[in-house]
Amino acid sequence: MAKQEPKPIEKLKYEQAFAELEAIVAALESGERPLDESMTLFERGQALVKRCAILLDQAELKVQQLSGEALIDYEESA
Repeated sequence: MAKQEPKPIEKLKYEQAFAELEAIVAALESGERPLDESMTLFERGQALVKRCAILLDQAELKVQQLSGEALIDYEESA
């Protein structure tokens, strides 16, 4: 069975990017990957982090536009 090429990062939805990022973190934490593969995983992980941040920023902007006001920081009561 041939190894499937990963989906382009810019096409991933938030949930897909986050799930792949979690898998990469687990793979890197295991310490069982060769250095070159670990570096490739790390680079993809960095790109996934950026993708997730962009998607979250877009979602926040949309919520602000729909609500017509700035979001208020959540403060947890003690």
